[in-house]
Amino acid sequence: MESFLFQATIYLGAAVIAVPLAARLGFGSVLGYLLAGIVIGPLTGLVGSETQDLQHFAEFGVVMMLFLIGLELDPRALWAMRQKLIGLGGLQISLTMAAVMIGAMALGYDWTTALAIGMIFALSSTAIVLQTLTEKGLMSTNGGRSTFSVLLTQDIAVIPMLAALPLLAVPTMMTLTENGSVHRAADDHHDSHATLSLVEGLPGWGVTLVTVGAVAVVILAGIYLTRPVFRYIHHARLREMYTALALLMVVATAVLMTLVGLSPALGAFLAGVVLANSEFRHELESDLAPFKGLLLGLFFITVGAGINFDLFFNDPVYILGLTFAVMLIKWVILFGIANLFKITGKDRWLFTLGLAQAGEFGFVLIAFSRQQGVLTGALAGQLLLVIALSMLITPLLFIAYEWLSRQGAEAEDHEHDEVEETGAVIIAGIGRFGQIVNRLVQSAGFKTVVVDSNLGTVQMMRKFGFRGYFGDPTRPDLLNAAGLQDAAVLVVAIDDKASANKLVAYARKARPDLHIIARARDRVHVYELYDAGANDIVREMFDSSLRAGRYALENLGLSEFEAAEIEQAFYQHDRHALRELAQLWQPGVPVSDIPEYVKRANELNNDLETEFATRQQAAERKDIA
Repeated sequence: MESFLFQATIYLGAAVIAVPLAARLGFGSVLGYLLAGIVIGPLTGLVGSETQDLQHFAEFGVVMMLFLIGLELDPRALWAMRQKLIGLGGLQISLTMAAVMIGAMALGYDWTTALAIGMIFALSSTAIVLQTLTEKGLMSTNGGRSTFSVLLTQDIAVIPMLAALPLLAVPTMMTLTENGSVHRAADDHHDSHATLSLVEGLPGWGVTLVTVGAVAVVILAGIYLTRPVFRYIHHARLREMYTALALLMVVATAVLMTLVGLSPALGAFLAGVVLANSEFRHELESDLAPFKGLLLGLFFITVGAGINFDLFFNDPVYILGLTFAVMLIKWVILFGIANLFKITGKDRWLFTLGLAQAGEFGFVLIAFSRQQGVLTGALAGQLLLVIALSMLITPLLFIAYEWLSRQGAEAEDHEHDEVEETGAVIIAGIGRFGQIVNRLVQSAGFKTVVVDSNLGTVQMMRKFGFRGYFGDPTRPDLLNAAGLQDAAVLVVAIDDKASANKLVAYARKARPDLHIIARARDRVHVYELYDAGANDIVREMFDSSLRAGRYALENLGLSEFEAAEIEQAFYQHDRHALRELAQLWQPGVPVSDIPEYVKRANELNNDLETEFATRQQAAERKDIA
């Protein structure tokens, strides 16, 4: 027990030190976890034989992640995504399996072993890629959505892969017992560690049948048992019981999958999909999210700690060659699929670089293949090392993607539209903010010219009958073509702060008389836009927050008139305060480090409190009178 706690302390300490450092350097948390594992494992040997004990806990991070992903996937949404799932995902899996299988056969492996290797390397790392996409805010991009579709297809594809692997067992590694069941030589190695299994001694077709039955049990239990159990728990009225039930559901599913030799993560994913329409979905998400984050981090550390550098240094050229060959094969196939499905620019780089690695389900398939006698121990060790190295390289590929994005990959892939009309209002950026402005101005009978650098957004806009042009609105030639010299108003609704500031500064210099309305992300951005020359600046959350505050006041007993008066007074005070504080703001200096700014901000807040207190006293005297 003491040894186990010591190992856990080492793991957690390494994560606390390495991950914030990696995040600060821009490498992302995943690379931090992997490097922490390498330091405490192969490099220093701080973790020893107990590594596998912690790895069992860490694997539940992947299990819970897949369960939570499943919860987000309404079966109807899956059906709506069928074209991407079958097209993007299905094509990637089948082509990668075929290419890797051919390569393995060229190295001298028989077709059954080569097919198993193809299955293993057809999968990418759901854990690393989704974690990185979420951290970097890339899930909402076309490349992020396409990447997620492929990952989802791969997770689903693990089911038939695990069901088919027992049928690929190498004949020389199998013998028939007297009762006709199959005995695998690989099982002898594990006899001393034998665990309860529902497929032990079954023939290949029997293993497949039991596997399919276990999947059916998970689906039926999710449909018919969860609601009665949740109602039973609800009567206890204890918050921790919901957490206990959520963990029980995940662990029980994992146990069942383990009994039939399947991946616990796969079973959890199925259970999540089944419960996606349940009224308890949000409860389950909030209960499991904290466990998922910590255990997923531990999983990445165990991957780093488990890299066998002795095997690597025995033949580094061969291992690195295999790793880069696999990643190159996947990259070429993904690049071709991206072109086929018209994924362009930086979205294409995200799609191809993000999915070029092997994944954690490869560990599962290797272990299962080893158990079923499909792979030899030496080959399994090499494949495990290749997967680990490819996962270790993945965060660096995301860094490469960011570099390529900064080089303007999307601008290189598409010619900007020729702007064929002008209008009284130019709207730069047609996201959620710009769309509403455009609709409102057009409904009042005024002509607008919309320019946006996101081709997908412009194409979607055209489907709904709104005219828009693809191009970089910060380009002077494009602005002039849109009628900058004759327009009355320029609305700057670009997401990127630096681009918005650049556009406002150029437009003010080119047209000193132009009225510029700009969207700001926060107060500091307001000051930057004022400095650049904007006339009216709208903080993107300010007006909606005012309305929400007014609703709150109305439900606290104030009349609609009283709440509206307070809302208006707050609005006027904030506008006045912004103009005053903008004079004290210093570019590049945090506002908290400007003494005059902090002093005046506190004075203005006190003035607001005094004004509202005076209003309250006046209202009370009026009521008494």
